[in-house]
Amino acid sequence: MEILLVEDNAADVRLTQEILRKSKTPCNLHVARDGEQAMQMLRRKDKYHDLPLPDMVLLDLNLPLKDGREVLAEVKADPELRSIPIIVLTTSRAESDISACYGLHANSYIAKPVDLGEFEQVVEDIRRYWFGRVQLPRHN
Repeated sequence: MEILLVEDNAADVRLTQEILRKSKTPCNLHVARDGEQAMQMLRRKDKYHDLPLPDMVLLDLNLPLKDGREVLAEVKADPELRSIPIIVLTTSRAESDISACYGLHANSYIAKPVDLGEFEQVVEDIRRYWFGRVQLPRHN
């Protein structure tokens, strides 16, 4: 499984990497630190031309250069990318963000817990559900 984590917080990146490394599902985690890099990776531009399309995107909303809402809108408007599930994983619990993301066709919206153990459980739940229960489309 290929996962694109779009996250600018280094601690959240490291924690997500560690949780997925301990899981029983083999996966490759690619990390974009901002929205522009995420779009370059998804469109396989320049140095990312050999990068496989992800089976899933874990997307933070508050990103430098291009925020997560913009990334979500671009991905879901692109016929080549729109079938990739996007799970918004962010600190925002604002109803306006939740509504906006679902309006842009996010597949899930999850508020990041502040507790380390709860964050670990959220990532494990995402992994178990999306890679254990859901049948995802294959991308070339």
